[in-house]
Amino acid sequence: MAPQTSIPPAANVLGTIGTVFWCIQLLPQIYRSYRTKSTEGVPPAMMFLWSASGVPFGAYAIVQNFNIPIQIQPQCFCLFCLVNWGQCMYYSSKWKARNVFMICTAILVLDGGLQGLLVWLLRMAYYEKNLEWPLTFIGAVAFVLLISGYIPIPSELIKRRGRVVGIDFLFLLIDWFGAFFSLMSLVAQNTFDPLFGTLYALCAFMEMSMFLSHGIWLLRTRRLRKKCKDAGLGFDSHPEALEWQNNGFKFPWKRTASAPRDPQSESADVVVSEPSEKIAPIATEDCV
Repeated sequence: MAPQTSIPPAANVLGTIGTVFWCIQLLPQIYRSYRTKSTEGVPPAMMFLWSASGVPFGAYAIVQNFNIPIQIQPQCFCLFCLVNWGQCMYYSSKWKARNVFMICTAILVLDGGLQGLLVWLLRMAYYEKNLEWPLTFIGAVAFVLLISGYIPIPSELIKRRGRVVGIDFLFLLIDWFGAFFSLMSLVAQNTFDPLFGTLYALCAFMEMSMFLSHGIWLLRTRRLRKKCKDAGLGFDSHPEALEWQNNGFKFPWKRTASAPRDPQSESADVVVSEPSEKIAPIATEDCV
């Protein structure tokens, strides 16, 4: 699709609202992980792929000459997703804080340089050689990377019987509003971009599906949660609730390794059968 030639005021306003939401969407998640000192339920692959998608995402938005707020979105998104990924490495993978900081800084520098290079190459390809396919290809790469970040989510929900663990709901709500207003800003432009329009629509759909999944889990566990409340225990501490939660779907490729058997116990299990008839001793005669 050819770059935008003019941006209507409505597109700028809607894009600004969407950008504000997407600039702060991950702050609740960052704060939650910091407060709980845990990133359980937050897939590191999701955050890394989201951060990586900001590079082609930003290059595509700049070359397409989208409204300025939409061009700023990928930069903030890339930064905060990388911070979340660093938290996953620090809290879950037990990386040292210094290593996390150095690696994240190096990735940011690399991302900035790569995005600048992509913008230069894409503009040269379009304006000097009239080639549109490189721009479409980069947009498709951004699309695939961002949507791929959602792949771990269904498995997490299935594993926990629909329960959303570790992901902040305020983050999901802000993310949904950001995707919605960004989608509306594309609608308000003179030319609608189907690639990014589909991207924003899918993001909004995924956030809604997570809300719906957790809502169904709340309905299914209302009696169990009442028992936990009466017993003064959390859901993850009540034996009956834990049994129900752990009886969910188990992936067939995740098999638990069998514990090694104790050699002494094995020897104790062996029963040595005695002969039914004893062999009579052979009498020897004394030699005279």
